[in-house]
Amino acid sequence: MEASKPTSRNPWAWIPTLYFAQGIPYVVVMTVSVIMYKRLGISNADIALYTSWLYLPWVIKPLWSPFVDMFKTKRFWVVTLQSVIGVALALVAFALPLPSFFQLTIAVFWLMAFASATHDIAADGFYMLSLEQHQQAAFSGVRSTFYRVAMITGQGILVVIAGTIETSSEGNIPLAWAVTFAILSALFLLFFGYHKFMLPYPASDQPTLRTASHGVVQEFLRTFALFFKKKDVLVILAFLLFYRFAEAQLIKLVQPFLLDPRDQGGLGLTTSEVGLVYGTVGVISLTLGGLLGGYVVSKKGLKFWLWIMVLSIHIPDAAFVYLSQVQPDNFLLISIAVGLEQFGYGFGFTAYMLYMIMISEGEHKTAHYAICTGFMALGMMLPGMFSGMLQEMVGYKSFFLWVVISTIPGYIVPALVKIDPQFARKSEAEKK
Repeated sequence: MEASKPTSRNPWAWIPTLYFAQGIPYVVVMTVSVIMYKRLGISNADIALYTSWLYLPWVIKPLWSPFVDMFKTKRFWVVTLQSVIGVALALVAFALPLPSFFQLTIAVFWLMAFASATHDIAADGFYMLSLEQHQQAAFSGVRSTFYRVAMITGQGILVVIAGTIETSSEGNIPLAWAVTFAILSALFLLFFGYHKFMLPYPASDQPTLRTASHGVVQEFLRTFALFFKKKDVLVILAFLLFYRFAEAQLIKLVQPFLLDPRDQGGLGLTTSEVGLVYGTVGVISLTLGGLLGGYVVSKKGLKFWLWIMVLSIHIPDAAFVYLSQVQPDNFLLISIAVGLEQFGYGFGFTAYMLYMIMISEGEHKTAHYAICTGFMALGMMLPGMFSGMLQEMVGYKSFFLWVVISTIPGYIVPALVKIDPQFARKSEAEKK
């Protein structure tokens, strides 16, 4: 039976669906929840504070990432956790019509966030174990593309569906979102069934704790010690925490800004319009930026493209300064401005993803990558927590000006990192 299990498959058969499944719970917890709570009457300050706290599982996931390495295979963790997430999505649907929906859905989102964070550890480890380095670089664009397809599905298509149901149900907003989450749960469980049968069984996907002589605690501590003994670890941490300092604040207030009425400084879009402009046009632009980023890095390496990517992730934030100052009512113009900002972000974020892969190379790469993503989440969580309160204090116009000022650390930290000129670049032998 074991011999019949495929040790490899064409990456196109599983990378798109794996990263679609990875993206769904994250986008639901971090983005779709913001739109939903805004429509259900929760304040910007509470939305930013409580949904930013939901980053915590991704922040502290390095604390249990060694156990994912030590016990069972990455494949086992991926499949098992996908079933848990599918059930959690259904629980949100059941909780929304209830009077205490806010407390109940936040609790379920916590469960979903912990399951999703653990799934991320296993899925990213599975990706690295199943592909050669140049394949990892080449498929980074595909990986991010289908992660973005999940975003289009979650915050685009399904938000449009929610907005349509809101209208047709004469404003029954809880019912509209309950139906939306039920659809999302069914869709996610379909992908769980697909992965159970279609993921390969790479020979290297084995638990690292093989013998009783290797204690769990000792192996756990050794995993962390090896990471924090890396050369220039303080520079590594600074890059992970501050590269997206501005974006961490921007992302929490984009949907409220688009939804808020014009007399409150917003653009006054409907739920369905936000699903189109941010969840569809924006995510498609984000996807194209990510695809282009992965492609160009595989040709000339990360070092060559680093500063172009730094500029592309930060300069387009000025699009929201324009939108907040002018408050245009032209839907096409709003879509173009959002699309430009998201394209730049997608292209620039490629550098961040590949930098994490680069510094995770070596023993315990799965756990070390998880540690990197934990610091990445911390870099999003802390600025996001105060962003809503700041916006309510100063208004959208001043807030987006502050976001542009906040890009300054994002220019400083890339100047400190050291990158091998050949990293992620396909060698001449591999090109043949």
